[in-house]
Amino acid sequence: MEEYQISQGKRLRCGYTTGSCATAAAKAAAVMLLTRERIDCVQIDTPKGIVLNLEPEEVEVTADKVTCAIRKDSGDDPDDTNGILIYATVEKTGGHDIELCGGNGIGQVTKPGLACAVGGPAINPTPRRMIIDELTKVMTSADYQAGLKVTIAAPAGVEIAKKTFNPRLGILGGISILGTSGIVEPMSEKALVETMYVEIDAQAAAGNKNLLVFFGNYGEDFTRDVLGLDIADAVTCSNFVGELLDYAVYKGFETLLLIGHSGKLVKLAQGVMNTHSKYADCRTELLALHAMFAGAGTEVGKEIAGSLTTDEAVKVLQREGIFEEVVGKITERIDFYMQHRVHGKIKTAALMFSNVYGILGKTAVADELVKLHLKDKQEG
Repeated sequence: MEEYQISQGKRLRCGYTTGSCATAAAKAAAVMLLTRERIDCVQIDTPKGIVLNLEPEEVEVTADKVTCAIRKDSGDDPDDTNGILIYATVEKTGGHDIELCGGNGIGQVTKPGLACAVGGPAINPTPRRMIIDELTKVMTSADYQAGLKVTIAAPAGVEIAKKTFNPRLGILGGISILGTSGIVEPMSEKALVETMYVEIDAQAAAGNKNLLVFFGNYGEDFTRDVLGLDIADAVTCSNFVGELLDYAVYKGFETLLLIGHSGKLVKLAQGVMNTHSKYADCRTELLALHAMFAGAGTEVGKEIAGSLTTDEAVKVLQREGIFEEVVGKITERIDFYMQHRVHGKIKTAALMFSNVYGILGKTAVADELVKLHLKDKQEG
């Protein structure tokens, strides 16, 4: 497709969602089933208002059903589903409704709290509505009065799903058919935040009142392998600490434990609630400032401020014998800003680590909250 978006000074091509692929495949298959004529292009409307003209692939026509596929195009923001084929098989039924099913590679929902019913396929409400709307048009045009069964499949989705958050959300066996606009907008931070919200929603729906959070893969590995915590119900926040804290309050959680690498968490000690480096990077400068407050000389301060990583800065702090004092002040400030953001409405804590030095520091009630997430915690 030839829709573009300007992001960070670059002209980036938009793509289309798995929901648009499923809709186009279903519509193409329905047209060929009801008209008995092959088509080489199918047009669908998207909620974004953009009309897509897509090419059906791997068409199979039999007397009572038609299968075809649409190739996913993520534009200039490629994800794990980019280039895969989303299939739809459409067949006539004796009823009067459109029945939507999930086939090979489409996840099955096993936990409450998501937009899809437990036991059903992970086909979200917007794609579901798009499919039904487009097939209704086809049925009306063909003067077809009976029902249709539509089965969406994505054979590559079985393996791809293992790389996604789906297993953690209770979506098993495949990918989700997603998309609220039908269009993939490149470099979308909104999509990342919404993914985090979905994870938090699932925890709230499961009755969990104690939220365990890490920034990404480093935090996940450290939490599981070093701290020995149960990460089955954990949430990934990427860089969006502010949105995380706000939403945790909104959903009524009682506690929130954030586990993060020093390169991320030190920024919170300055009140920085989006830890991406394009917004702010005050790590070594803040460590240098507190080092000098602790008695370090100007040259040591310059050495810390000039460090390329927080691990390098920690090495200098330890050499100068001021590590504990500096990290104590840093964790105090982290505690202050987290509590300030949630207005004291939930109990928050942070644990800061390094892949080189292990646990570096903890806020006041971190140990208390860590105990809530131990694998071997006992009831009572």
